[in-house]
Amino acid sequence: MSQANWVKELKRVSNSWWKEQGRDYADFEWQGGYADFSVSQSNLELVKQYIIGQEEHHRKLCFQDELRTLLRKHEIEWDEKYVWE
Repeated sequence: MSQANWVKELKRVSNSWWKEQGRDYADFEWQGGYADFSVSQSNLELVKQYIIGQEEHHRKLCFQDELRTLLRKHEIEWDEKYVWE
């Protein structure tokens, strides 16, 4: 299964699950795009801690700026017009 299909299925299944959790989640929607990166086993715990603190982290650094930083750090070329909705 491709990463794109995996993410599409993950969003579909989890969207249905959220909506089953009650009215508070009736308007839940995933953003249109995504970015994914592989993680080595040796960095797994660090990534878990990042995910736990992600909401607080993004109060200081928005998702767009963080993604730009990651792309530059890993020398990945991108075009802004294709990245954001």
